[in-house]
Amino acid sequence: MSRLRSAAQSWTQDRLLRRVVRNSTYLFASNVISAILSIVTANLLGVAVFGTLGIVTGFVSNINRLLSFRMGDVVVKYMGEALARGEKERAGAVVRLAALVETATSLLAFGALVLLAPLGGRFFAKDAALEPLFVIFGLSILANIAAETATGVLQVTNHFRSQALINLAQSVLVAALVALAAARGASLQSVLLAYLAGKVVMGLAPVFVALYWLPRTLGAGWWRADLRLLPPWRELTRFAISTNFSGTINVFARDSEVQWVGFFFDNTVAGYYKTALALVNLVVMPINPFIGTTYPEITRAIASRQWARLRKLLRRVTLIAAGWTAAVAIGLLLFGRQVLFSDWTLFGRTFHIYSGSFLPAFDVLMVILIGYGAANILFWNRPLLLAQGLAGDALRVSFWSMLAKVALALILLPGAGYIMEAWLLTGYFLLSVGIMVWRGLNSAAKTEAKEAGTESGQ
Repeated sequence: MSRLRSAAQSWTQDRLLRRVVRNSTYLFASNVISAILSIVTANLLGVAVFGTLGIVTGFVSNINRLLSFRMGDVVVKYMGEALARGEKERAGAVVRLAALVETATSLLAFGALVLLAPLGGRFFAKDAALEPLFVIFGLSILANIAAETATGVLQVTNHFRSQALINLAQSVLVAALVALAAARGASLQSVLLAYLAGKVVMGLAPVFVALYWLPRTLGAGWWRADLRLLPPWRELTRFAISTNFSGTINVFARDSEVQWVGFFFDNTVAGYYKTALALVNLVVMPINPFIGTTYPEITRAIASRQWARLRKLLRRVTLIAAGWTAAVAIGLLLFGRQVLFSDWTLFGRTFHIYSGSFLPAFDVLMVILIGYGAANILFWNRPLLLAQGLAGDALRVSFWSMLAKVALALILLPGAGYIMEAWLLTGYFLLSVGIMVWRGLNSAAKTEAKEAGTESGQ
């Protein structure tokens, strides 16, 4: 009994874990609203139109991921390291460079979207008349012109509550606009405009908040920081390119499921996948915020060579993630079909969560749940590599895993059923996450042993 009490006290008195959990909780509420909103939108539009919505929004988001430079990882690593060492001017130079690069590449991405919108309408949405919707939703790229940089700043400076309030505000706004659209007879166009409004808030608000906090953290003239104070250009460029290529790889391997099945099958199948991904969000929803909140802590622990602290953090967040993932996975296994089909009675009134036309999404859900569950439990696999400066390792693992998935998709999908894409996604997760976890832990252990040997030799 005393051992259990001691273990409980150890967990509750772990300041690092408390900070990670608290910061993650701030980001949780808006994710709940987003999950509910996805269900409401699916029922408003029906399975085929809901699939079309996913194709349009996913196509635009993926063009942005492909061509704009995501600088959040760069800011978290290099600004975080600079602040840990008290180098405020260097931190300012990192933010300045990141904002300039992200702005320029976002403009490039929007231009490319305008040119590629006809392909999106004709080959993915299967309707050339939908081309204008791709361009309209593409305005979200301009709204998010420096959002990654700003989000990285808020993570490093520990302003997760500000992020949570922004997320909550945009979720409430989108929910209100979707409800208004429903009252007037929901259409694809009206729901798309509601989602665009949320993207605008999510893109611009972090920039304004970061601009408020930066002078208080780095000093009034942070934006004039000399770029010659930056880390070595070769190292910085290699890290930035590697992290961005990793994001680009995710577009093909993980974030384009709705587009893949829309291309090979039809919009109804795309609706099944979008629904399954919305339900699997119940698994990843509370854990996703841990990625953003744990990465800065991993970076600080490695920068200050606190290896015992790092191991304790990884062990404990893994147990938390495993407990939640197992509970929700069992719940979906037992009640997933009822969620997608059955009528429910509450206070004498009968209602359904999804209509029966969404039931085929259950088989997709059960398969992708395996892969997402593993990635969810070991969510720190990539941050651990990035914090050690091993972005190239993460890139190589992701690239070869993605290449295998895409090659198999091109070979198998034309003749196989749509469930095959779910198995390919799960295989990608199991392979890439497993290798990254092994590489990250092995590298950390070797570095710690080397440092311990050096100290004993002195």
